[in-house]
Amino acid sequence: MLKKIPKLLSPELVRTLMEMGHGDELVLADANYPGHALHSRVLRADGIGIPRLLDAILELLPLDHYAPAQAAFMAVVEGDPTVPVIWDTYKEILTRHDPEVQVEYEERFDFYDRSKHSYAILITGEEALYGNIILKKGVISPEAGE
Repeated sequence: MLKKIPKLLSPELVRTLMEMGHGDELVLADANYPGHALHSRVLRADGIGIPRLLDAILELLPLDHYAPAQAAFMAVVEGDPTVPVIWDTYKEILTRHDPEVQVEYEERFDFYDRSKHSYAILITGEEALYGNIILKKGVISPEAGE
């Protein structure tokens, strides 16, 4: 055990966050996501919802403000009546950790393609439809004192 690392984060996930560099992306995927078919670096957090993990990850992970958007949600498929209320929860968590965060929306298959180029995919126990999110890692500036 270490101090100040959220207990929700596994040693493997903390290591992955440490290994990631500026601009690398982490996919937080729902329980239905085909992560193993898309990527060779897949971590698991079965039984844990994305909101709790997102909050814990953002305690450690700086977001990339050199990019137009620091997070991406999987857009609702055209014709699907689903309204992803989970997005409001994600936006609240993102904004609490980074008030200037910008979010973009990726079409489903574009999201899958982007996942293939991510640093890693974290499959969670999240059951909300369209509950997937991509985070782009930023840098810690010397002035921030972090």
